[in-house]
Amino acid sequence: MAEDRTGELGDLLMRVARTQRRRWREALAPWDLSPHQARALRVVCEREGVRLSDLAEALHIAPRSATEVADGLQERGLAERTPDPADRRAVLLRPTDEGRRVRGEIGRARDADSAELFARLGPEDRAALARILRSLAD
Repeated sequence: MAEDRTGELGDLLMRVARTQRRRWREALAPWDLSPHQARALRVVCEREGVRLSDLAEALHIAPRSATEVADGLQERGLAERTPDPADRRAVLLRPTDEGRRVRGEIGRARDADSAELFARLGPEDRAALARILRSLAD
């Protein structure tokens, strides 16, 4: 019987995750954005207006951290705070035109980087990896 190597699988999975995070940080360098800011920009662009509490929930971070991330996006002119028409005490974070443009560029850069990384695998292996990762993520 083959030796159980589940510990090794966990280590390999973490190595791949670290590699992916490093590559993602490098891909973001031209825009001087952190991975948190890029993820936040994606959420803001997808929802066309998000409360900071909802942003924190979407990013799985503390509300205070979401405020800091939103401040960074606003300082760079990628997002703006606007009154929430449904609740005048609340504000929404909305993408600016520049934010939408940058989000598109970042998306294309990330897609290209992922294509380069996963080109190491054949189509069948990529499909199997996607199936396995979906199974583990659920």
